[in-house]
Amino acid sequence: MEKYKVIQYQSEYYSQWNDFVAKAKNATFLFHRDFMEYHKERFQDFSLIIVDNKNRIRALLPANIVGNQLFSHQGLSYGGIIIDDTLKLDKYIILFQSLLQFLERQSISELILKPIPNFYCSNPSEEINYLLHLVKANLFRVDSTATIALKSSFQIDKSRLEGVKKAQILGLKLEKVEDCTHFWNDILIPNLKERHGLNPVHTLDEIHHLKQKFPKNILQFNVYQKEELLAGATVFVNGNVVHVQYISGIGNKNQHGALDFLFYHLLQEEFKDYAYFDFGNSNEEYGTKLNQGLHFWKEGFGARTYVHNFYSVVPKNEYLLNHVIFKK
Repeated sequence: MEKYKVIQYQSEYYSQWNDFVAKAKNATFLFHRDFMEYHKERFQDFSLIIVDNKNRIRALLPANIVGNQLFSHQGLSYGGIIIDDTLKLDKYIILFQSLLQFLERQSISELILKPIPNFYCSNPSEEINYLLHLVKANLFRVDSTATIALKSSFQIDKSRLEGVKKAQILGLKLEKVEDCTHFWNDILIPNLKERHGLNPVHTLDEIHHLKQKFPKNILQFNVYQKEELLAGATVFVNGNVVHVQYISGIGNKNQHGALDFLFYHLLQEEFKDYAYFDFGNSNEEYGTKLNQGLHFWKEGFGARTYVHNFYSVVPKNEYLLNHVIFKK
């Protein structure tokens, strides 16, 4: 039976980690160490590398530790165990058991996993859902994300098209810009503070730092009426998936149609050849509340619901994997 060893990530593994992320079937640029470490002072990193008996990397777990709990990295939107397309299910079962045994030896009482939604994956990647069932993991949170399958025959509602027409009559223009300062300081931060009492997850310095590191992955689009900035969106591009990280505009959504105009262009022109367009979730209070108006607006562009699951795993349940594999 194949043996696996679990080692804690150190900076000496920087290149090997990133090389594996680049070829994995369920990874995005968020798992690159340059992205993970932009806010490293906020988290105690406890990322793990799993290697086989030939010392080849077979899986990664981006993670941080709090007390005796290990989390899919809390500074990332999603996580889970990263694998490439060569790892077969029977080997994954053994690998997962090795991981849980390692966590037991480290006195980790709970592993919190938030597997990456499957539409981000280059190939089917739901092995982890099967394994979590086998070890009786607790599904304790579900977020609903509004996503468009761009290759499907999605329909944009009349109300959204009316907003686009209004924007065109007003002569609005859209620009892809490098500098996020105007959007951050004049629209995003004031709106988040006024409506939710929050700040953006990323500071202005952080988003500029990340844009410099990942210029093809992080893009900023702004809508103007003459020289006045009316709305904007910050998007993360991951392979064939476009994720909207931030959306904000002045006034209400129907006042000048700026947001309708912006997303109509992104869907029909800028990203029309991609596979998925992910607006993200419209949830609050850990997925238990839905912002109806925001979700309705997203659905108006043809978005429909995928879910993002969060699991709690007890490492000592690794014994439940002892007799799963059999030959006949």
